[in-house]
Amino acid sequence: MGMMKTEASLDEKAIVAAAERALSDIAAIRGEVSKVIFGQESVVENTILAVLSGGHALLVGVPGLAKTRLVTTLGEVLGLAANRIQFTPDLMPSDILGSEVMDQDDSGRRSFRFVKGPVFAQLLMADEINRASPRTQSALLQSMQEYHITIAGQRYDLPAPFHVLATQNPLEQEGTYPLPEAQLDRFLLQVDVNYPELAAERQILLETTGLGETRPEAIIDAQRLLEIQTLVRQMPVSDTVVDAILALVRSARPGQGNASTDKNVAWGPGPRAGQAMMLCARARALYEGRLAPSLDDIFALAEPILQHRMALTFAARAEGMSVRDVIAGLVKQAKG
Repeated sequence: MGMMKTEASLDEKAIVAAAERALSDIAAIRGEVSKVIFGQESVVENTILAVLSGGHALLVGVPGLAKTRLVTTLGEVLGLAANRIQFTPDLMPSDILGSEVMDQDDSGRRSFRFVKGPVFAQLLMADEINRASPRTQSALLQSMQEYHITIAGQRYDLPAPFHVLATQNPLEQEGTYPLPEAQLDRFLLQVDVNYPELAAERQILLETTGLGETRPEAIIDAQRLLEIQTLVRQMPVSDTVVDAILALVRSARPGQGNASTDKNVAWGPGPRAGQAMMLCARARALYEGRLAPSLDDIFALAEPILQHRMALTFAARAEGMSVRDVIAGLVKQAKG
């Protein structure tokens, strides 16, 4: 596939050389994270993919499965300035964004000064995002989409790179405000965090209840992460893979000729799903040690990319179907 030549795009040899450097960096990142997070390979992989692709991730799982620990570990390993916000029903937008305070100088002149809130971080942990009111959620989601905030008519740019890793507890629905569909779409991936395997849980028990806990080291810094993110966008994608992305995303929409989708899906993924798939497939290739994305990448990413961008009909839910079942069926069809 011929790449469009722009001044920024590297020629193929340079891309291969840059990709090989990135492969070794990503392998080192994986190794360092695995010293602290045991098991949970697909969770770690998908979360890192979201960051390498320049996006945000929503981590869904019951409490105590190391979601917060994963985010703080990633902050340290990627050399990013990290902040954490614990969302609560009484949290206000200014608690996230910051607020103006009045200063008075020696001569008695008063002026306003903006004090930055915790959103001014490179890696922001938004813990239990569905606990905050819609007003506060939307304040965070504007910054996720636009990478700046506006306070009293004044624009403030967020640091680069800027990633939000939000967590959600699927059990407690009392006193929560589920994220609206349009806001879920802002998350590149939804990562389901399940209970650890037996061997991993044994390791957790032994490693985390002693005197000394392993501390991860920084493998790269923010500038290097930005370089890898740029490289991901320059990696060529074959027509076969592009066609597979389009076919899969479109098959998840009702009214596009897929009988099971028409029967079970109320509304399907928009173009953002395809964009997410294009970016994450390239990042996944690098993460797995390859220089080009393949059909396997598309099939592996189908669930984390599509599940929060579609909804089932009432009839399908009444039959006990889940979105994951529908996506698994679409992937099976795509594999033929």
